[in-house]
Amino acid sequence: MSAAGEASLSSMATNRPSALYDATGYWYTSSAEERGVEVLNALRRYRSAESDMRKRTRDSMGMGDTDLAALRFLVRASRRGEDVNAKDLATHLGITSASTSVLIARLVASGHLRRNPHPTDRRGVLLTVTNDSHVEVRSTLSAMHRRMIVTAESMSADEQAVVASFLDSMSEALSIDDHAAEAESPADGPTDSPTDSSAEPPSENTPQSTAESHDPAGFENRIR
Repeated sequence: MSAAGEASLSSMATNRPSALYDATGYWYTSSAEERGVEVLNALRRYRSAESDMRKRTRDSMGMGDTDLAALRFLVRASRRGEDVNAKDLATHLGITSASTSVLIARLVASGHLRRNPHPTDRRGVLLTVTNDSHVEVRSTLSAMHRRMIVTAESMSADEQAVVASFLDSMSEALSIDDHAAEAESPADGPTDSPTDSSAEPPSENTPQSTAESHDPAGFENRIR
């Protein structure tokens, strides 16, 4: 092998994640923590790819995040035959009524949205996307959606159940507001407890429990 080839292989070995595989190359024999790190890295790669896709979509359609989110919400509502007014849109987007009015005016001016009189409420106004918007959304997102459906359908029923359960569990883990939990916890200081002078510090060779040996900082640093 040439010197350049050896240097390339050496570089690949250096950059390869450590301890993810054993000598046989089988992933499932590595430790639970290392497998967990790799799963989270895969999840981050997916999120990065999704973020890139959304940026391409925004650039292609010439609109910002909130405008695109509003349009997708209205397209879904249209497909389900649901009526949407300005209040519904504001609630979905989590923005003020004033910001919603500006957004609606912008989408109407760009030809993506129409204001329609409510059939039973004279003062009510319903929001609908234009036919051109339906076509634009389909042409921009349908191919990507098909690829995602094909990927999901390629798994077995058991695999689909495992993935769905994992993603639901991750959603629950992310939904916890740690700052709110800290604010609600009592502010009492640590209580004094009697010390046992006869107790000896653990030896360096004494194995620690999983909780004691777990290094959150080191764990997070391995999540690329």
